[in-house]
Amino acid sequence: MPRTAISQSLRVQVLTEAGYRCAVPTCRNILALDLHHIVSVQENGPNSLANLLALCPTCHALFTQGTISRDSIYAWKLILVSLGQAFDTEAIDNLLFLDNPDIVNLKVSGDGVLKFSRLIGAGLADFALFMQNGPILLYDVHLSEKGRMMVDAWKSGDRQAVADAMVHARTTT
Repeated sequence: MPRTAISQSLRVQVLTEAGYRCAVPTCRNILALDLHHIVSVQENGPNSLANLLALCPTCHALFTQGTISRDSIYAWKLILVSLGQAFDTEAIDNLLFLDNPDIVNLKVSGDGVLKFSRLIGAGLADFALFMQNGPILLYDVHLSEKGRMMVDAWKSGDRQAVADAMVHARTTT
């Protein structure tokens, strides 16, 4: 199948879905992005939002070399679609922030809790009052079990783990 040009509007949709970042959850490159066909052009893969994913040139090359599996690409696309339908880029960034192993015992003010409100409302993060000193309140914010499942599934690139996390998310909401 001959390669056809990807329209500017479709290119913007794919990049917006990925938050103008590489879709590999551990990469987050924003300097240069390629549009990757999940089902290749040689396999008659269409130029469609469902079949395109933003990857940085390095991750794109890793996929081409076989280092990144097709199952991982499918899993990351599924998570992007799922999260993108309910969350903006900031909420996804906050989810990944809470997953950072250097973020331990995060304590925030009430305004800080608001920053994580979409994740808390979706059950992907939990919060609890940590300390009150007069009018000053501090809250503990961390990934919930559901949030941990979603992030772990996304990072693993395992389609079954993603499916299990999605089922868990639907049954616990």
